[in-house]
Amino acid sequence: MNSVSVEDVAPDQIRPLLRVEYDRLVAAGAFEGERLELLRGRLVLMSPQHGPHASTVSRLNHCLLAPLEGRAEVRIQLPLSLSDDSEPEPDVAVVPLGDYDNEHPQTALWVIEVADSSLKKDRELKPGIYAQADVPDYWVVNLLDRIIEVHREPAAGVYQTIARYREGDTIAPLAFSDLAIEVSRILPRKAQ
Repeated sequence: MNSVSVEDVAPDQIRPLLRVEYDRLVAAGAFEGERLELLRGRLVLMSPQHGPHASTVSRLNHCLLAPLEGRAEVRIQLPLSLSDDSEPEPDVAVVPLGDYDNEHPQTALWVIEVADSSLKKDRELKPGIYAQADVPDYWVVNLLDRIIEVHREPAAGVYQTIARYREGDTIAPLAFSDLAIEVSRILPRKAQ
């Protein structure tokens, strides 16, 4: 007897999970204790956070909170309701000031993902989701290569430019050009 896997099913026969359905399941406690995000209609496990990842997110939080106070909201590892089939939880999302008590932001000014074990997903899957939602600035803090990959100019679901910044370089987000950030301030110290 031959077994059939999901890869054997025609794509038009697979029904993606919608964001509103996912939100209802989350509210009902269906995924209690699981670290998931909804990407393109599929539940995707979030990578565990190792020390360098967690410390980088913490450094980003510290360097963004004070300069953006009263200008935007800095959200750490919280959902964005970007489309009917995606609700990513980026490491950092800078969103317009607003009331998010009853629903997640539906847009972002700037998104940052910190990547080590999640590098493939953050480079190949998430840029399309963020570009399709017209997020103007998407940064991948690539811990493996010790660079920051800056994706800009979203058009038709694709970022038109990608620039790479290394230690010694300084970057400023598009929405806050006065906020110059040194790459070395974000990256973890090199292991001794």
